[in-house]
Amino acid sequence: MPRIVFTPSGLEGEVPEGTTVLDAARELGADIDSVCGGRGICGRCQIAPTEGSFPKWGLTVDADALSEPNTVELGYVGKRPIGEGQRLSCATTVCGDVVVDVPAASQIHQQVVRKNVEVGEIALDPVAFLRYIEPLTAELGDDATAVDLITAALETEWHISDARVAPAVLAQLHPALSRTVLDGDLPGVTVAVRPGNDTSPSMVTAIWPGFVDTALGVAVDIGSTTIAGHLCDLTTGDVLATSGRMNPQIRFGEDLMSRVSYVMMNPGGEVELTTSVRSALDELIGELLADCARDGSDVDRSHVLAITLVGNPIMHHLLLGIDPTPLGAAPFLLATSQAVDLPAEMLDLDCPNAEVYVAPCIAGHVGADTAAAINAEGPHRTATTQLLVDVGTNAEIVLGDERQLYAASSPTGPAFEGAQISCGVRASAGAIERVRIDRDTLEPRVKIIGSDLWSNEDGFDTAANDLGVIGVCGSGIIEVLGEMYLAGVLDTDGVIQGALADPTHPKHTSRIVADERTFSYVLISADESPNGLELRIAQNDVRAIQLAKAALRAGIDLLMEHAGIDAITDIRLAGAFGSHIDPLYALVLGLVPDCPVEAVASTGNSAGAGAVRMLLSAAERRDTEKTVAAVEKIETATEPRFQELFVNAMAFPHKTVPTPHLASIVELPAVTTSSAGDRPRRRRRKATS
Repeated sequence: MPRIVFTPSGLEGEVPEGTTVLDAARELGADIDSVCGGRGICGRCQIAPTEGSFPKWGLTVDADALSEPNTVELGYVGKRPIGEGQRLSCATTVCGDVVVDVPAASQIHQQVVRKNVEVGEIALDPVAFLRYIEPLTAELGDDATAVDLITAALETEWHISDARVAPAVLAQLHPALSRTVLDGDLPGVTVAVRPGNDTSPSMVTAIWPGFVDTALGVAVDIGSTTIAGHLCDLTTGDVLATSGRMNPQIRFGEDLMSRVSYVMMNPGGEVELTTSVRSALDELIGELLADCARDGSDVDRSHVLAITLVGNPIMHHLLLGIDPTPLGAAPFLLATSQAVDLPAEMLDLDCPNAEVYVAPCIAGHVGADTAAAINAEGPHRTATTQLLVDVGTNAEIVLGDERQLYAASSPTGPAFEGAQISCGVRASAGAIERVRIDRDTLEPRVKIIGSDLWSNEDGFDTAANDLGVIGVCGSGIIEVLGEMYLAGVLDTDGVIQGALADPTHPKHTSRIVADERTFSYVLISADESPNGLELRIAQNDVRAIQLAKAALRAGIDLLMEHAGIDAITDIRLAGAFGSHIDPLYALVLGLVPDCPVEAVASTGNSAGAGAVRMLLSAAERRDTEKTVAAVEKIETATEPRFQELFVNAMAFPHKTVPTPHLASIVELPAVTTSSAGDRPRRRRRKATS
């Protein structure tokens, strides 16, 4: 019998002459995709024939090793055109010894890289797939049911022997099976199948009359501020659309604890919060499908077969309709830390055929979004210690390597996102995002979102007039404080140096102005602003950032102590805020431990990337569940060392830890401490009798 070798897998064997390449692949276990079951409809099973000498396998492949194109291939009109030099494996038979290459696009478990959401390289392991079948027709006197016809066809045509039909699909069986076959229509049906495992059978989750070739999934990161979603093709891994929106729960409170307080103070408040986030999620799915349809794709909600959701513990609980108030006080008890599977309709999502997977949480304040970030960044897959920080209103910190991971959360509050800052705003057009301060004159220059120009460059005024200068966003606040420290406007303790307002001071500047009992730094004066809005960095603003960064750094230092390490060379800043921080200024302020600046990287939305990975691969779900179950949780609220670490972390960059790497790339000011003489004194009133 002829030998056939499949590359790149290297699987080989002998098959009878006349066997189709697709059947040979199934017999030998080679990875070739097919939805139509070898009927020449879907075009997914394409292979690339080869010829010549292959010493590795001791084969010489002749030009006639495969059959000539037949009527199936010549008349093929499927959605996926046959690539140049490729054949349909279901219509091509083996005539002699042959080596066949299986292109990546034809592999079920193909390696995919999704750069637009930084998913990285993963092997597809579909959580749901489509199968076209032609069930037998029932006749009077048969004991068969519609379910029997479907499951028998799956076993006969696809060798799926353990299939069950989901209860939600039962009402769809008769309409799909009894549809009148019109001229040119296919007589069969397409079913969506969720693969089984050792403990559960395969499950038919949807059915359509005729041939359907669209299987979609949605991955969503539900953040406390924003909700970001990605629409994916489950069979190719392609990201078809990406969209986001503000979390409507913001109207109930800017940060998570204020939302928990709302529930505590308003009976039934959790229902409002749950309804609002579910409605936003359903609308987001509609937007993603509409974006995809604009490209001419024939998609609708019935094609969505899987949804993966991640979020922090409070978002997780509110989404599932669970009272979040136990997470607002010690011992911060989760209702469940395990992954949750449920039909989309149970979350009020209009996706009739979708199964929702909610990723597992880790601890009371370390949620499914962190689990997803771990999956995306892979600290558990490396021998080198990695620090992963999601900088938000509640910083979630993961430290470790393939041997052990540690996790904690620190209550940083909303200061990093612009809240609690007198001139702070969210990152939107016109917000200052970059700042530089001249070391001699102490004059600033800035960049605003929406323009690539610095404020001292020609054309900036025009851009500023068009966009406005509305305030300072989170990354801008980090940079302005870092620059103020490096320029000597701030001392190590974070005190604005009022002495610089004295006209006799060698570096006197009008940018330093008295502000009640402290001083402020004028970043943009009213005369410089296109809308007359003066932007100042006040002493209270500095304190708010100090408190936030000290909480974050103390949490990091605490994990380092538990891990028994004193240096890190792989630091990753995740989340919407973390992705915009300049690594240099993260080191200047001491947000992260001292290290080479190139060791600090912004990773973007790691939680969203992890959600996509778990949408496209059941193996990634299992890996995540196993990994987070072994994470050692550190509760900062009960750690006796946390307060001491917090106090030391208040200083810029740090009170007790040296910063040799930082000192090698920037000139750090001399260590100074604040004194009462730096502040304007109010004249005391004389006592009166």
